[in-house]
Amino acid sequence: MQEKSHEKDVTEEVLKIHKAIEALGKSVAMLQKQLSVSHSYQQIVGVSTTNTSTGGNQTSKVFMVIGVNTAFSSRQRRDSLRETWMPQGEKLEKLEKEKGIVVKFMIGHSATPHSILDKEIDSEDAQYKDFFRLDHVEGYYNLSAKTKTFFSSAVATWDAEFYVKIDDDVHVNLGMLGSTLALHRHKPRVYIGCMKSGPVLTKKTAKYREPEFWKFGEEGNKYFRHATGQIYAISKDLATYISNNQPILHKYANEDVTLGSWFIGLEVEHIDDGNFCCSTPGNQLYIFLFASEVSK
Repeated sequence: MQEKSHEKDVTEEVLKIHKAIEALGKSVAMLQKQLSVSHSYQQIVGVSTTNTSTGGNQTSKVFMVIGVNTAFSSRQRRDSLRETWMPQGEKLEKLEKEKGIVVKFMIGHSATPHSILDKEIDSEDAQYKDFFRLDHVEGYYNLSAKTKTFFSSAVATWDAEFYVKIDDDVHVNLGMLGSTLALHRHKPRVYIGCMKSGPVLTKKTAKYREPEFWKFGEEGNKYFRHATGQIYAISKDLATYISNNQPILHKYANEDVTLGSWFIGLEVEHIDDGNFCCSTPGNQLYIFLFASEVSK
């Protein structure tokens, strides 16, 4: 009788342990699921819970980072900007330290490593120290990839409230730009620019032809609303979203369309600001300077 009672006690104890292990296993599985969801949320939404850093160092906190898209052949345009609105030397450093405004010409490298083109940029950068070098192969048809690389690299380098992209034929009123962005600094996800919706071009001879035109519906349809590529700004969360998801972000033929496509389906506030439009009468934010107008 004692042996049977002992066996019963042992059996009950084993069952208790088994149930405890099952409960523990379910708890662990639930915790893993929660962690997985949390990690996926951070990657997809692009909200960083810690300061971004490179090389173990925290990024510099600033108000805005302006990336001036430029090319190897655009030396005259760069010099024109340096002679007008873009500070040089100590004034450029002072602008960052005192105003939190970073202004850099962004450029990648040529298809041939250490080519004469790269060396010319090296020399120019040594003189002015106003370049942001990207791990990107330069080319007109690579602008969408360049934009993606710029935002990803900028987020890793500076902790900014806003990230701005402009073309090197644009002259900017920094004071007006800063005041404009300051109006939206407490909004989490904003996309600011001159919003447009142009036709999807299908003819092979068209300059801005979209090879994937079929994705936009019937012939004659227009693109979704997006900012013109000459100048636009996005808030920190959106730049971080691009950085976190760059491997899976699709690129269309046109850079401005590509950027707009990345925000479709997200909770993003599109701000159509006339000051970002070159055709706006009395525009005080910026003007165009076309290559033909550069005299030096």
